[in-house]
Amino acid sequence: MSKIVAIDVTDIRFPTSTQLDGSDAMNPDPDYSAAYLRVDTSDTGDTGDTGESGYGFVFTIGRGNDVQAGAVRALADRLIGRDVDELLADLGGVWRELVYDSQWRWLGPEKGVAHMAVGAVVNALWDLRAKRAGMPLWQLLASLSPEEIVDLVDFRYLTDALTRAEALEILTVAQAGRAEREATLLAEGYPAYTTTPGWLGYSDEKLERLSKEAVADGFAQIKLKVGGDLADDRRRLRIARDAVGPDIRIAIDANQRWDVAEAIDWVNALAEFDIAWIEEPTSPDDVLAHAAISRGVAPIPVATGEHAANRVMFKQLLQAGGAQVVQIDATRVAGVNENIAILLLAAKFGVRVCPHAGGVGLCEAVQHLSMFDYVAVSGTREDRMIEFVDHLHEHFVDPVRVTGGAFQAPRLPGAGMQMHEASVREYTWGG
Repeated sequence: MSKIVAIDVTDIRFPTSTQLDGSDAMNPDPDYSAAYLRVDTSDTGDTGDTGESGYGFVFTIGRGNDVQAGAVRALADRLIGRDVDELLADLGGVWRELVYDSQWRWLGPEKGVAHMAVGAVVNALWDLRAKRAGMPLWQLLASLSPEEIVDLVDFRYLTDALTRAEALEILTVAQAGRAEREATLLAEGYPAYTTTPGWLGYSDEKLERLSKEAVADGFAQIKLKVGGDLADDRRRLRIARDAVGPDIRIAIDANQRWDVAEAIDWVNALAEFDIAWIEEPTSPDDVLAHAAISRGVAPIPVATGEHAANRVMFKQLLQAGGAQVVQIDATRVAGVNENIAILLLAAKFGVRVCPHAGGVGLCEAVQHLSMFDYVAVSGTREDRMIEFVDHLHEHFVDPVRVTGGAFQAPRLPGAGMQMHEASVREYTWGG
């Protein structure tokens, strides 16, 4: 019988602010960071590095990562001494146990540092389960029956928009063609778009060069950060449009910069550049503002979700028509289970999912969720893309592989969140 014998949480920070990687109108100097969790089982020592440790993390951008790491440590300590087989056999039950712990939940409820800590723990357990199964996470999830998948989801607060029966029907319908879609995914990958050219702190010359390189690398969409100054945004969009030509899509991202009227005026002033979507135009918590902006900038879609705290926020955004593109994030909500709930909500409302990624390990993690969605939930990749940012992948044991503008399906067992020990040692924060 295997037990959880130890947890280790590390405050890891990369000095990305020195090159202005990740810079935008609200976050001018991010240092990409991770509150990084390792869960060890009692047979880790006998088997070595063969998958008997599970890994998860929460992505932050510098200051406060120590606070997030403390929350992950406080919650993960509760796993010590637990039977591994029992935990992994009922990850739906584990999710409910952690989320509905009344004293811990009070710190949210179901939002912020406390909720993201649940996600780190849940994701680490999924990583362990996938390694034990000898499968990448996307493939493990896609191998589950519709009944097993819905058992992972907590439908509390969702039933006015999505019932268990409706979710089961979505998954049952998608069973037809699973094998064919998996084969297609393994052969062709999953479409990507890139934000690499578009950081707000980059020079015009760097923007132009990276935009041209993105097209040469096979990307059909790039994304630019906007919201600092309208004249600057118009100049930068003109540079990007001239660089990529008329057939490449350009999305824009305001990173929560605007009020409603300002957002509508600003986006409409940029519409001539054929905008693929406007991302996070206002406060991520303001559902009604997103709905008003959606009406005010149509037909330009509104994309949001990377800072939406939980499945309830996504439900409301979809009910109100505030999101035409759903952007899940691998570490913002409470892990794999809650992201499955969000994917099912998006399928119910017929809204496409284009995840947020980049950061530290977010590409590695969220690709599994989109690939699972394609094989077992929505059954489509049409007009869907995973964000790709070419930063920090070398620090991961199973880094993303993007070729020809597409994510190649991971083949190694696990959830993709394990970092190299040398990287952990080098970038552990000591400040």
